[in-house]
Amino acid sequence: MTRKKGKEVYEDVQIYGPEDLAFLSVEEVIAKVNSDLMSDLLEEKVTAKTPVDRFEHYYTENPTSELRVKEHILTLKNGHQYKFKAPSGVYGKKRIDKASILLIESVKLTNEKVLDMGCGYGVIGITLKKEYPDITLYMSDINSRAVDFSKINAKDNNAQAIIKQGNLFEPWGNELFDVIVCNPPIVAGKTVLHKLVEQAKVFLVSNGKLFLVAYHNKGGSSLSLYMKKIFGNVSEVEKSGGFRVYLSMKRD
Repeated sequence: MTRKKGKEVYEDVQIYGPEDLAFLSVEEVIAKVNSDLMSDLLEEKVTAKTPVDRFEHYYTENPTSELRVKEHILTLKNGHQYKFKAPSGVYGKKRIDKASILLIESVKLTNEKVLDMGCGYGVIGITLKKEYPDITLYMSDINSRAVDFSKINAKDNNAQAIIKQGNLFEPWGNELFDVIVCNPPIVAGKTVLHKLVEQAKVFLVSNGKLFLVAYHNKGGSSLSLYMKKIFGNVSEVEKSGGFRVYLSMKRD
């Protein structure tokens, strides 16, 4: 379905992430999509005879939603602040999510080679680079708009990073990393999440670390069990508000 705003016509798309869907069943997700889109249509006084049943996940490769940009300020516990441009069609457009902030605050680095997997518009990786300037930062996301704005935000924050587009580890060839950090798309399902964990082990050096953050009672618990299955170990580094940061180490 298309909608008209002023002289522009664009495709009607909604973007949902973990914090939007974590507590909902499949039926409730469908109801939320229809309700939210119908509310938007009514607000703009657009008449629709049937509910809209199409929406995009934030891990869509090429978002078709109208580009709108917000600016968010991230304030860490140490008082450091960083600004980010957040585009529509990318997770975290409304706000910098609590899970990402918890992950940032939980990871301690020195001079490691770090990959921010599924980087979105760059909050986790860029903030870690600013807090730990001696790391070498790599970032990637399947979403083309996310990659574009990661590059914009890296430049704006004067953070050097190698940023590529691609699904999971496809962009990285034979690269190996000391640390991989990720706020994974729980709504993508077990197949994607399991592949992420499996490939992460391949792309880590010996004694390398995988940090994942997730809502424990909505996918995080089973994800941590799979991390233990693949790596042989898993620990909880931090927890807050239902979210937990899980750590697995590659031990040869």
